[in-house]
Amino acid sequence: MFITLGQQRIFFDVVGSKLAPDGPRMREKPTLIVLHGGPGFDHSGLRGDFDGFADIAQVIYIDHRGNGRSAPSDPSTWTLAQWGDDVRALCDALGIEKPIVLGQSFGGMVAQSYATRHPEHPRALILSSTAARMDFPGSMAIFHKMGGEEALAIATRMWESGRDEEFDAYERVCMPLYNTQVRAGGMDARARVVMRREVYRHFSLPGGEMRRMDFRDALSKIVCPTLIVAGERDPITPPHLSREMLTSIKVAPAVLRIYDDCGHGAFRDQPDVVLPAIRQFIAGL
Repeated sequence: MFITLGQQRIFFDVVGSKLAPDGPRMREKPTLIVLHGGPGFDHSGLRGDFDGFADIAQVIYIDHRGNGRSAPSDPSTWTLAQWGDDVRALCDALGIEKPIVLGQSFGGMVAQSYATRHPEHPRALILSSTAARMDFPGSMAIFHKMGGEEALAIATRMWESGRDEEFDAYERVCMPLYNTQVRAGGMDARARVVMRREVYRHFSLPGGEMRRMDFRDALSKIVCPTLIVAGERDPITPPHLSREMLTSIKVAPAVLRIYDDCGHGAFRDQPDVVLPAIRQFIAGL
């Protein structure tokens, strides 16, 4: 379904009710807003992991403006500030108070923007396989170690120019290095994705905001409980960047969980371990 925020149509979907029958009363569940990675992707790749949280939360997925199934929009609005403000605006429009916001990868960057621009708004944050700033030399070295000269060359070309043929090669050679396990149904999941490569190019290539973003100072504004989740073998947001986020959060209670033998999106490689840990964090709020 769509909602209009300002002049921008945003696609969102809801799994689970806000109120659940519980004996003689209606029990209110917290709202969990799930922010997808990319940029450019839609939310569909996260459905299999977080739809199951509907027993303890009302789960809302957003396709960020310009991304996925959200209507095309002005590239000048494809900024972390605007994407972060969109989370707040969606909550205001739908009457959502004190959401728990989970951001995966690029979605975690949006979550940091939202939480540092509106620090009193979230109930809690879950930052998964993301970073306050990127370390491209470090990532290129990891691609080289994991995939050899071919992976290094393809990753370098992808992050320098991002043409379609380079994007296709990166998906074939480098993206399998993101994770340590091959997931069942992966081909179907990839076929369901709506990808806007123009958003990736705008945000991620040299000159784009990803190259100059740095939330390390701003993270001191966060005041809500925060869980940081990382994979030890993540090539694109390696765990030293998660450690940076932890040390940058000065006021809020924050905890870091780094999972061995996991890559980008640790819940994808060890779902039986990581997803229960996220559930426990939510239940303990």
